[in-house]
Amino acid sequence: MGLIGPQISAKLATELLLEICGAGTIIKLFIPLARVQWFAAAAGFSAYLSNAACLFGERSSRGSPKRMNSAKEIWEAALGELQLQVNKSNYKTFFKGTEGLAYDGDRFLIGVSNTFVSEYLEKNQRSLIEKTLLGLMHRGVNVRFQIKWAQETAPDCKSEVRRNNSALYGFNPKYTFDNFIIGTGNRMAHAAALSAAERPSEQSYNPLFIYSAPGLGKTHLVQSIGHKALENNLCPVYVSGEQFTNEFVAALRERRTEEFRAKYRSADILIVDDIHFIGGKEATEESFFHTFNDLHNAGRQIVITSDRPPKSMPLLQERLRSRFEWGLAVDIQPPDFESRLAILQSKAQQAQADVSPDVLDMVAQELRKSIRELEGSLNRIIAYARLLHTHVTPELAARALKDLAGTRALPEVPSSSQGIIGLVAETFDLTADDLLGRGRCKEVAQARQVAMYVMRQQSNCSFSDIGMAFGGRNASTVSHACEKVSQDVENSYMLRRKVDDVCKKLSSES
Repeated sequence: MGLIGPQISAKLATELLLEICGAGTIIKLFIPLARVQWFAAAAGFSAYLSNAACLFGERSSRGSPKRMNSAKEIWEAALGELQLQVNKSNYKTFFKGTEGLAYDGDRFLIGVSNTFVSEYLEKNQRSLIEKTLLGLMHRGVNVRFQIKWAQETAPDCKSEVRRNNSALYGFNPKYTFDNFIIGTGNRMAHAAALSAAERPSEQSYNPLFIYSAPGLGKTHLVQSIGHKALENNLCPVYVSGEQFTNEFVAALRERRTEEFRAKYRSADILIVDDIHFIGGKEATEESFFHTFNDLHNAGRQIVITSDRPPKSMPLLQERLRSRFEWGLAVDIQPPDFESRLAILQSKAQQAQADVSPDVLDMVAQELRKSIRELEGSLNRIIAYARLLHTHVTPELAARALKDLAGTRALPEVPSSSQGIIGLVAETFDLTADDLLGRGRCKEVAQARQVAMYVMRQQSNCSFSDIGMAFGGRNASTVSHACEKVSQDVENSYMLRRKVDDVCKKLSSES
């Protein structure tokens, strides 16, 4: 049957829509179609019918809609609806060129062209996209955005599928066992994680509880377990404590608790990052308690991370803390110099940057506590050199890191900080420059430590703030100084008298 241009009648338009969409859909469409006064009949109905067929599925020979199975097909249909809901310029800028990459259960992965588009869609259009997909798929989905990988050569289909699957499950493609640098501080945790990944649900490692200070590689390690699980055709579920809480609250509000339980209790490996977040949230703890029991009784692997050991989480219910200790609890210590240097060498190689050993050595010496800080500083140095179109030298690296310190929020050191330094220097027969410099003789070192101690006692400044006031010294250096002086004043009358003199002079001047 041929369509006859814009003179088509409303009656015929209705019959055609009924043929394509079915009676139920045409009823849902009636109000919006009436609002635009049957614009299709006035401006070329054939194009609208094409879009309708795409949105609602072509009818098979039996008359039932054809099911959209691939992420690409679903997203193309969603784009058809989104084009009618956002203005033309926004659609062209942010939606055009996007692609449905993969979906599985309640996760839907969308490929975008760059970070700008990804951040805009995440912040401004995520709810609209999820609502549109809900209408098409008749089930709620959690949307993720991923920058499409530019490929100079023909893509490897298997690696492409693996990469999409990893992103779909929330795993960073860089966080694998192959990219993990093993050192004395993380050797035990790495061995336990690898064993849990290769032989999940062994009772001695179930649950596997990994704890450490922030930035030492917990997330890298547990996401490596997730990658290995996918390689072994297992179904991992990775979630942060915050996300688990938010999803649980949303499930209660939207009456989807059965769907929530099914998601987490069907996992072969459940990985929960930063479990301490759920502490004190009674209903969330209750839900996780039953999820934990269900998985553990079924012999499924559970992996948990936190910034502290189970015994040090007082807000968490005792029954949960005791279960976290059923298996193996391992910690990660700050990396030693050799590990820090190896990490920097690996990161420089991944960034394809020519960084001299002197620069890597300098950064490894200066930054000792956090791998995240190590990587961030190296990235800054490399970016600094590329922006200036020059080579990475120790001088340039020092300038880049100095600028980094200068761009941090300035510490709220009181205006009297210079006065404290001056008073302490005078008391010890030194100059302020001696205390602010790098001299390490016994008299200068002790005076500097006393100045840090007095500044800590006389203000609310953090260790980091005080370190900045003393030329950018590390917080750990200030902490050690304060602890040492606190002990020494108990054992040395002369030192205690000097500290008291400084404090009295400060009081009299205030």
